Amino acid sequence: MATLLLTAVGSAFGPLGSALGALIGQQIDGAIFGKRKVEGPRLKELSVQTSSYGSALPMHFGTIRASGSVIWATELVEHKQKNGGGKGRPSVTSYSYTASFAVAVASRPIAGIGRIWADGNLLRGSAGDLKVGGTVRVHGGYGDQAADPLLVQAEGVALNPAYRNLAYVVFEDLELGDFGNRLPSLTFEILADADAVSAADVVGHMLPLAEASGISSLGLSGYTVEQGGAADVVSTLGEIAPIASTVIDEQLVFHLAEEVADSPLQLPSPCAGGESAEDARASGWSRRREALPVSQQCAVRYYDIGRDYQPGLQRSIGRSAPGDVATIELPTAMTASEASAVADRAARRRTLARETLRYRITEIDDRFAPGAVVTTPVTQGLWRIEQWEWQADGVMLDLAAVAPLAPLETGAADPGRANPAPDLQAQPTTLAAFELPWDGKGDPATVTMRVAASAPTAGWTGAALFTQSNDGSLEAIGSTGRRRAVMGRCLAALPIGSPLLFDSRSSVDVALVSHDSTLANATWSQLMQGSNLALVGSELVQFARAQQISDGTWRLNGLLRGRGGTEAAIVGHAADEPFVLIDDSLVAIDPAAVGEGDLIAALGHGDAAAVASSLTNRGLGQRPLCPVHGRASALADGTWRIEWVRRARGGWAWTDEVELSLNEPQELWQVTYGTSLAPAVLWNTTQARLDLAPDQIAALGTVTADHRFSVRQVGRVALSLPLTIAPPQ
Repeated sequence: MATLLLTAVGSAFGPLGSALGALIGQQIDGAIFGKRKVEGPRLKELSVQTSSYGSALPMHFGTIRASGSVIWATELVEHKQKNGGGKGRPSVTSYSYTASFAVAVASRPIAGIGRIWADGNLLRGSAGDLKVGGTVRVHGGYGDQAADPLLVQAEGVALNPAYRNLAYVVFEDLELGDFGNRLPSLTFEILADADAVSAADVVGHMLPLAEASGISSLGLSGYTVEQGGAADVVSTLGEIAPIASTVIDEQLVFHLAEEVADSPLQLPSPCAGGESAEDARASGWSRRREALPVSQQCAVRYYDIGRDYQPGLQRSIGRSAPGDVATIELPTAMTASEASAVADRAARRRTLARETLRYRITEIDDRFAPGAVVTTPVTQGLWRIEQWEWQADGVMLDLAAVAPLAPLETGAADPGRANPAPDLQAQPTTLAAFELPWDGKGDPATVTMRVAASAPTAGWTGAALFTQSNDGSLEAIGSTGRRRAVMGRCLAALPIGSPLLFDSRSSVDVALVSHDSTLANATWSQLMQGSNLALVGSELVQFARAQQISDGTWRLNGLLRGRGGTEAAIVGHAADEPFVLIDDSLVAIDPAAVGEGDLIAALGHGDAAAVASSLTNRGLGQRPLCPVHGRASALADGTWRIEWVRRARGGWAWTDEVELSLNEPQELWQVTYGTSLAPAVLWNTTQARLDLAPDQIAALGTVTADHRFSVRQVGRVALSLPLTIAPPQ
């Protein structure tokens, strides 16, 4: 009824007044008193992006999360990479795919884009970093924005409209490997406005000629308009706080219904008139109070800021009678506490009894217009003018009681447990490449090369591996995968020790690359089975105890030195040497792919340039072990006997009284005599002994303190390190 009456009143001011009167009546009935059930913009789940023609694009205010519509895309681009091959080894060809596309996100200019989610996982972090390869550009949607260079290149200048007044995001060469080689479903954290927004900004954008400053105190973190007109927007916002509207000097004015002026208008005394009891013929006024409404709970659905703008629901406090819960759909970003307060406030409004007053006056005063808050000389409290009717014997006003504004306490509310995608920035790669001794299994000619790659945080997603060819170019040999190795740097030089003893006194402090990596203790039995094997510089070491002394720093002691035939590296340690734990996190690389080079490089998403590492212990896997226990003695007949004990690659168990195979094509030893700089004589022998007759000894010439015998085992591809033996005295 209010709509009809106010339309009639507005018609006196012409077509504009008629439209304003109709809108005012809708707002007073629906937003303030709740008679009209509004089907406004419903809260939507974070739906997948679309690419349908004619799809409406929403307007966003503040900060909100929403999907978009794909407006342009290329075909998937296939990238082919061949790894391995050569020297009879099979090659592996891998394929990856990228795509370039544009997604429209808003029909209103935006300030920028924050985070981006792809299939629910974080694609772009709060720092603007992409978690996969590719490039992203944001176009704010202003009327003078330039065309995107990729679209111009692909479509030409004439066919590219630049999409002015449309905010969109362009992805160029986005890697699709993490999304099943297809375009992922994207949602965007849209930063629509650089400053804080309020209901006045939303209503003012929908109704530019209206005065909405009266609702500017209704702050909004984010709001989306996807459908409906201005009336639906005002009605939806009225669920947060009731909004009243009136016409002042032919301008539509909005203000919060619960904010009442300090000095309300005073109505004159009522005047009798009319021909029926309903017209209050005797006293000029009548009062009516409706039955107390049944208590009803309210629930608010909203976008929860604390859960990355996922839809949330909060219910009002208290019990309700049987029946449906009144659900309020608010396409608004808010906290759980704010949503709970809105639900409580809405539930209170629904439990208040409606009290009306019919009141006749004889004065014609434009201040007593619908929406004005007044007092009367015959009642207590405040009243709002709902409508008025010009009659023959006066002006009949319909008043509604204004409920007192009770203080509303905003308590803590639980938004529910969230599982947000971690926002970890891409990290630079730390790399170490080395060769390990043969483990005694399979072919003795096997060469074991490993790469250790790590980074400070889990934001590191792996790196591509390359080897440098003879002409200096880099050739791909695979990738590291995403698993980080346990590696770091030694804070001080590892002290000199003995490969024959368990060192319980020496220790070394190691700073790990990743602070979330850990080291563990090992029992003697576990050590004998190969546990806690690590590469320190060029030496393989086992440690029995690992003690964390600070975040990311560990002290290692209980050491077994020179493992795997690396006893020559016990001396010469220095501070800042690399430390690598030998475990299954290491990446195997094909020696045939490496070739004769000794440089391995890695390039990850967080690396500005390729990270290189020389192969440590190159040739260790096939180099025979240095013989031990050398001894020179003079026999009774004057013969010198030079003896030694052989060791075999892969025979790390040192089983007593068992003759080990040398794992070489033949047993051959090279013995030299002389100074270290100028060996004078060379002998080859097929047994671990050399006998020199007296005439051979005489041919050696003068024996000085610098003269030594040097024994090396001859292997299939290399000589062992020398065992030095002093001549008999």
